[in-house]
Amino acid sequence: MFDEIMEKFEGSPSQQAVIRLLLERGFSVNDDGRVVSGGIEIPNTGIAREIDVDRRVVDSTTDVILDDPELRRIFQNISQVPSLMDLAPVLDLTVLSITPDDPEREGIVAGVTGTLADNGISIRQTISEDPEFTDEPQLYLITDQELPGEVITEIRALEYVRKIEIQ
Repeated sequence: MFDEIMEKFEGSPSQQAVIRLLLERGFSVNDDGRVVSGGIEIPNTGIAREIDVDRRVVDSTTDVILDDPELRRIFQNISQVPSLMDLAPVLDLTVLSITPDDPEREGIVAGVTGTLADNGISIRQTISEDPEFTDEPQLYLITDQELPGEVITEIRALEYVRKIEIQ
């Protein structure tokens, strides 16, 4: 789906940058063509500054979104999910990052979460990046306790885990 969205902006790398930002941040586009997060409007100048494009590129991108029924449906229904990852150090949480060898393989989330559950470790939040939106998708698990070495070793031994990091 990501590739199909990006193809609609294939002649404009600047508009593709706007689309990428909207998707990554979970920003939507309202009926007036304004970029919003929930009911809060995000100024186009701020978006443009973030990705180093002219404000008019943001305007033209939102115009294209509203003119295309499929894009309109996507970008009027996208939403943001709050993440505990950045708060982990402040709240004394542990973030476990898993890089799978094949992110489209079935059972990755189930295998890792099952291993944690089998070892009595509760999960506060799980975030799984979509392989269509990210070049190297990660699985993030946030727990409220430190992970014992044997649990890390057990997760590392799962056949689909390429890399594991603890923050």
